Amino acid sequence: MRTKTTARRSFLLGAGAFMAAPAILKNSRAYAATPTLRVGHVSPRTGPLAGFAEADEYVLGGIEKAFAGGLENNGKTWNVEIISKDSQSNPNRAAEVAADLILGDEVDIIVAASTPDTVNPVSDQAEINEVPCITTDCPWQPYFFGRNGVPGEGFTSTYHFFWGLEDIIGAFLDMWGQSGVAKKVGGLFPNDADGNAWGHPELGLPTPLAAAGYDLVDPGRYQPLSDDFSNYIAAFKNAGCEIVTGNMIPPDFATFWAQAAQQGFNPKVVTIGKALLFPSVIESLGDRGDGLSSEVWWSPSHPFSSSLTGTSAGDLAGGYSAATGRPWTQPIGFKHALFEVVADVIKRAEDLEDPEAIVSAITGTNLDTIVGNVNWANGPINNVTKTPLVAGQWQKQGDAYDLRIVANSAAPNIPITADLKILG
Repeated sequence: MRTKTTARRSFLLGAGAFMAAPAILKNSRAYAATPTLRVGHVSPRTGPLAGFAEADEYVLGGIEKAFAGGLENNGKTWNVEIISKDSQSNPNRAAEVAADLILGDEVDIIVAASTPDTVNPVSDQAEINEVPCITTDCPWQPYFFGRNGVPGEGFTSTYHFFWGLEDIIGAFLDMWGQSGVAKKVGGLFPNDADGNAWGHPELGLPTPLAAAGYDLVDPGRYQPLSDDFSNYIAAFKNAGCEIVTGNMIPPDFATFWAQAAQQGFNPKVVTIGKALLFPSVIESLGDRGDGLSSEVWWSPSHPFSSSLTGTSAGDLAGGYSAATGRPWTQPIGFKHALFEVVADVIKRAEDLEDPEAIVSAITGTNLDTIVGNVNWANGPINNVTKTPLVAGQWQKQGDAYDLRIVANSAAPNIPITADLKILG
């Protein structure tokens, strides 16, 4: 049977003899009275994607408590050590810290979340080094095709759960269909992995929007952290766009939205992925945050509970707010679910000293988590399984904003909590 040492032997030999000692120490650890399994975690704690990691400290604290007594595998209790590193919202840094976790800390499993800028480089490092990897919080198309995945072949060590662009398109169309506004849509797509996937002629939004009778105006890719959206705004005004959509980081949307007001562009529906996920971003926009809309991957209203702690979605979100004084955010559920899957895999793996046995346990997952069922046998493509998606709108309640679910046709078990309002 293949051990961790043999699985990485080719790299270790190429890297030099100094790498051999940690590998030997790692194996000796497994035969201790209470062996330790190491889980690496990569997340954008700082930089423009930091909103995705805002709840990391709270979630990881809860997971460490749940793991405190160890996890049982084949009659033996294993300690679980989590080693978390900051990608700084930079793909190159994400790859660097993933390599550190794999080759320096010698983790047994690595996990990552928060957009292709984090997920893809971490997954690539895991695939190269044959380390079991589980990721989330990135649509599956930029995850799979952004890593040059080949349908029918896929990857060996890396697995992903989230929704796909087909789901977000369905959720957006469901919401827009209630609005009664003109089917003219302005598209804002950055020149990055997400933007290129969302704007892709066949795999992204253009083809399905056209099939649904919508005219997408796409002026082309903009560079992230752009300071001027005048050309885009002019194109949208000239075309009579009443809907604006796309995938942006928060600073880019704030710039666009301020310039739209200055230049007299007032769309009736604004539905932006990524940028409008977080209450802190909406609050920073003041009154102009009211009525903006986005996809909703997880909320306190989701009818799911943790397989690890039994905590409901509502209680997990409420616990975060009580502990921090801040509003709940969507990544809380998926960050928690990552470690639900890790715990389940640890308990079921035939041999935690064998990476292939861990991968086999990942592929055999069929787990009801706090974000829904995770089962790689039911995926749309190799190495991918999907979780449900609905659409929501930020609506002001007193002095605070709340993300209300306004469209749920693809997941009717997730309840609608408000009617869609038109901007202006």
